[in-house]
Amino acid sequence: MTATASPAPVTTATLEAFSDAWNRHDIEALMSFMHPDCVFQTAAGPEACGTRHSGTAAVRKAFAAAWETVPDAQWVNGRHFVAGDFGTSQWTFTGTAADGSRIETDGIDVFSFKDGKIALKNVFRKARPNLPAAK
Repeated sequence: MTATASPAPVTTATLEAFSDAWNRHDIEALMSFMHPDCVFQTAAGPEACGTRHSGTAAVRKAFAAAWETVPDAQWVNGRHFVAGDFGTSQWTFTGTAADGSRIETDGIDVFSFKDGKIALKNVFRKARPNLPAAK
């Protein structure tokens, strides 16, 4: 009988690498961090949880939509925390809206982990009016 190795736990370094993938707009790298049964709950939407995307195909599509909506999107000033199967990443989201106005708002991702992967990414972001377009 052979023992199967347990997956490596998620660490703050994992969340830093996940954040770096967001800033590179690298969907393949992002999805490599996600559990096959992953769920992504957005900051906005019609449900109490925002909008819930379940499964890798739906999560992939929702992640990519962030860059379609804000092509220069960045998550800066990241601070990451992990305790067992729970973690957080705090950040400032920046980018340019379609009308040219600037987005700059703080937020936090709350994560649940399973089998060394992200099972749930739940986003919370401050509701702040956009800043005037750069001149």
